Amino acid sequence: MTAPSTQEKYSSSFIPLAMIAGLFFIFGFVTWLNGSLMPYLELILKLNPIQAYLIISSFYFSVCIFSIPSSWIINSVGYKNGMAIGLGVMSAAALFYIPAAKAQSFALFLLAQFVMGAGQTLVQTAVNPYVVKMGPEESAARRISIMGILNKSAGIVAPIVFTALILGGVNNTHTAQTPSAEEIAQLANNLIMPYIYMACIIGVVALLVRFSSLPDLESEESKEDKLPLREVLQFPNLVLGVIALFFYVGVEVIAGDTIGAYGRSIGFSNFGILTSITMACMVVGYFLGILLIPKVISQQNFLMLSAILGVVLSLSIVLGNHESTSISSLFSFAGVPAIPNTILCIALLGFANAIVWPAIWPLALSGLGKYTATGSALLIMAIAGGAVLPLILGGISHLVDRQTAYIVMTPCYMFILYYAAKGYKLRSWK
Repeated sequence: MTAPSTQEKYSSSFIPLAMIAGLFFIFGFVTWLNGSLMPYLELILKLNPIQAYLIISSFYFSVCIFSIPSSWIINSVGYKNGMAIGLGVMSAAALFYIPAAKAQSFALFLLAQFVMGAGQTLVQTAVNPYVVKMGPEESAARRISIMGILNKSAGIVAPIVFTALILGGVNNTHTAQTPSAEEIAQLANNLIMPYIYMACIIGVVALLVRFSSLPDLESEESKEDKLPLREVLQFPNLVLGVIALFFYVGVEVIAGDTIGAYGRSIGFSNFGILTSITMACMVVGYFLGILLIPKVISQQNFLMLSAILGVVLSLSIVLGNHESTSISSLFSFAGVPAIPNTILCIALLGFANAIVWPAIWPLALSGLGKYTATGSALLIMAIAGGAVLPLILGGISHLVDRQTAYIVMTPCYMFILYYAAKGYKLRSWK
């Protein structure tokens, strides 16, 4: 029996890769739906800023908590079964939003978010190795970038679809101000169908994955994966990289998931679709990174420029005039609507954030050798930034105002700038 050629081997990976691509789109849809969900929950549940941002944080706390248990499950049941189980959990979590909406219960919404995050963590832990293994190793980076673009593209679509469904029979202008009790009840009721659709679609995908011909991957766990944590902490480039990634995930979540709530707070009527603009800017940044790195600019220099842009934009949000639309007016000839400058600055953070994640990883893992697996686990734990920083933003918003609270992002970008300029070069604490 003749062994399949390399070309035949990888051409047969097209259908499995297409299935994996669909999963990345689902991840993006579910994750970036939070940015549209939060401002509506503020209205329905009459939440203060801290409570509102806890809706986002509960999702990311779950991601952080279940990252390591997910690897245990995958080692026990396999990658494909792990994906199917994770999708099943996500489908069940979508159903939790129905009683939460009917009862208008803050606690039930938190539970639904937490369970959704747990399911997604299991699926993502299982699916990422497929992207690397299903094709030539030398083109793995391109496949990862394509999956990233699909993830963020879903972030463009999700707010638009969700907002169209939830605003059925409701005056959008009123929701940007103070809606009536009848409108609040209608908004809560309109939350139900989107999550029924989501539960059904994800449930079907779970069955497709479970009974598909998707090849199962062998676990590559070894004794090196269980090296003592203290030994890994000897690498400054890793430790500082974890901190930089913690700050990055925090500012990425703030830019994508709080822009809608901020837009509503200043009376912008189409606040529900603002996350789409942030994600569109991020997709542009992805494409630019693919085109320019490393032929035109190194990843660390691109990271420096991204951090500088983040500092400038975060300060522009805090110091800007939320009533001015001077930036969008420059493009009015192209049909761009009037959007307050501060909202645009938040959206443009998507562009600044685009290549930070893929740039920090190789810099942080450089020179780790046998400690690479443990270092990767620490970097994954940095996702906790998406849970912590929005809560800090909410606390400051509660004490002062939403616009001033965005100052929390400035030191985050400054640390990323330090890491890109100097921190990644350090190989010893001495």
